[in-house]
Amino acid sequence: MGILEVFKRNLTRIEDQPPPLADPTLAEFFDNRYIGYANITKRRPELDRLVFNKHIRASLGHFKINQLTTQILDDWVSIHIGKNYKPGTINKHINYLKRVLNVARTWGVLRKSKEELRISIRIPMGDPKQRFLSSEEVMRLIRSCETENHPYLGLFVNLLILTGARSSEARLAKWGEFDLVRRVWTVPISKNGRARRIILNDAAVRLLDDIRLRTATLGFGIAADDYLFMNPHLKKPYQSFHLAWDRVRTRLNMREVRIHDLRHTYASFLINHGATIYEVQKLLGHHHISMTERYAHLYPDTLQQRVELISHALAGQ
Repeated sequence: MGILEVFKRNLTRIEDQPPPLADPTLAEFFDNRYIGYANITKRRPELDRLVFNKHIRASLGHFKINQLTTQILDDWVSIHIGKNYKPGTINKHINYLKRVLNVARTWGVLRKSKEELRISIRIPMGDPKQRFLSSEEVMRLIRSCETENHPYLGLFVNLLILTGARSSEARLAKWGEFDLVRRVWTVPISKNGRARRIILNDAAVRLLDDIRLRTATLGFGIAADDYLFMNPHLKKPYQSFHLAWDRVRTRLNMREVRIHDLRHTYASFLINHGATIYEVQKLLGHHHISMTERYAHLYPDTLQQRVELISHALAGQ
């Protein structure tokens, strides 16, 4: 199903919803208005529904949206802290709530400004955890994934390291997204809500042939609307590769390595082989350069080589 068809289907859902309430509760706004908006604008709206139902609805859902106060929101954050959630998890839930409130504010449902209704508690994150793998570690991981009792794990991990794709982008990829003539993988809706293009290298193109062969062997289709990675037991695309991945990293004594670190490693390989930070930004699909600047610390050796250009330029003077 193409992007336009998905848009029309979800627009119909919005049009079929009851007229908006004049002063809804947060839960009413989420159920009757926001989730329809998320279905159109987000690649994985089910995450919004999951976070709201599990972490927001019980504590805040019954409040009229214009009766929410900073103290009420701070109390909600304090509950999260009391449950010993990790700072990253708490901030993720805060961002989900802010997104709902911002949409309500944009539509005129929430009449309080960001200054009038805000979360005053700051959750320190510290330095973000990033693990950059060496070439030798990557090869060990790939070989171990290929020996794991899983039909796709080795192919999936290989695709991530060769393209820098996000796990969800690869997990939900369909064959119709790949143009092997132009060597481009077009992700219809990326993390930032926009389509993005992933450039395919020679190894990635060859890997797609291997995935196609494995898929055909398992009896699944390879038409434009078929998924690359289908669970043979559930006959659906995989929800996660975490269990198989966890077995591999445990076996290799690399428990700290996350699947997302393959994306960080892709960026580090690019930088260490001469790519500029602007090229890395485009290849990773970052909308803002600030997201890519987290890799700036990988540049010292490259920068040393660049400043030597001055020495060489003046050597003949």
